[in-house]
Order: sequence, then C-alpha cells, then structure tokens
Amino acid sequence: MTAATLPILSIVGGTGDLGSGLARTWSRAGYTVVLGSRSAERAEETAAQLRSDGFASVSGLSNVNAATRGDIIVIAVPFSNYEASLAEIKDAAKTKIVVTAVVPLVPPKVSVVQLPAAGSAGVIAQSLLDPSTRVVGAFHNVGSQKLHTGGKADCDVLVFGDDAEARAEVIKLADAVSNRGIDGGALANSAAAEALTSVLIWINRKYKVKGAGITISGLA
Repeated sequence: MTAATLPILSIVGGTGDLGSGLARTWSRAGYTVVLGSRSAERAEETAAQLRSDGFASVSGLSNVNAATRGDIIVIAVPFSNYEASLAEIKDAAKTKIVVTAVVPLVPPKVSVVQLPAAGSAGVIAQSLLDPSTRVVGAFHNVGSQKLHTGGKADCDVLVFGDDAEARAEVIKLADAVSNRGIDGGALANSAAAEALTSVLIWINRKYKVKGAGITISGLA
C-alpha cells in the first residue's frame, strides 16, 4: 500500500511516551500521523521535533481537530483524563474506528491491578462514544522504549473488539509496531490485557528491566 491508500492515524494524547513512540513507528511504516493534545501548540511542538528527526508525515493539532482529520483514532491518554478526552472527540469519532490503548492505572499503586467497575477502559469507551463508533482495545502492553530508538516493541499485541473488520484493521497497525498483532476476541476481553499492564510494571521493577512484554506461544 502507498501512503495515499493507508488510513490517516490520529493519536489523542500523542505527545506522551507511547503516543509519540507509536507516531515514530507508524510514520516510518508510511502512515500519515496527526498528534492530538489538549494544547494544539504542544502537539505541534512535538510534531515539529519528530519532523526534525526525519518523520516528515507527522503533524500536530488539538485533540478535536486531530480526531476529525484521522481515519482511525488512537487514544493514548492517562486514565485520569480518559473520559474527558472521549467526550471531547465523541462527534468527530462517529462511524470511525477508535483504538483505546488506555490502561486504568491508579497511582500510586500502578503495579496492582485496579480495573474499573465497568470492567475495562475499552468498555467505558464503547459506552461513552456514539453507537456508530467501532471501539477496539490494543497496545496496552507495548513498552515505548524500543519505539523511540527505531525498533519494534519486542512483544505481541492483543487486539480486542466486537467488530471483526475493525479488529483486522488494527492488527495491521500492531504488525507495524510489534512482533505481531493477535486477535483477542470481544472488547470485554480487553480487561485481561489492561490488567496485565500492572503485572508487567511489577515485573519491570522486580527484575530491573524495561519494556517487559508478552508473547503468545503455539501460533504458526
């Protein structure tokens, strides 16, 4: 596929470590990427830095304008800002695929699983966004360190959603930033990957490593 046929990717929360790391890797793979932030100026500052590093297809806008421009919207904000960000982009996200990489971490005990009453961040997004929006959960367990140093994350990415076509589209995005994307089934199953993030944080601390990830065995 050429850049002209690839979807435009918008990253709400694109100035953070994960969002900007994904932007680097997707830009290198040929995608046009729009970083979103509550501050359009901050988004453009981050985008300008990425362009100076050679990622010419990255730009920065406010969250709403980024979501409006993108064909696929990725949410990579802290859980504390999650519901406000979803409300902000609700209209722009109608009929689109929205990928939530958000994990319900509750400081200071981020290495302890604390899932929300709704079950998962993915389910929260589906309940708050327009019914026409196809919500997919993915990239919860991706360490951003390798993305920032020019490599792929050394892990598999589990992809969850109630729409099989949307899952397939996001698996393509996961293939570009990790070892591979793997279909994890229904959106409700995203609770497993969200919870696993706290476990991986614990493993990183316990074994003094960075970017511990998961690999699914037994697949061809």
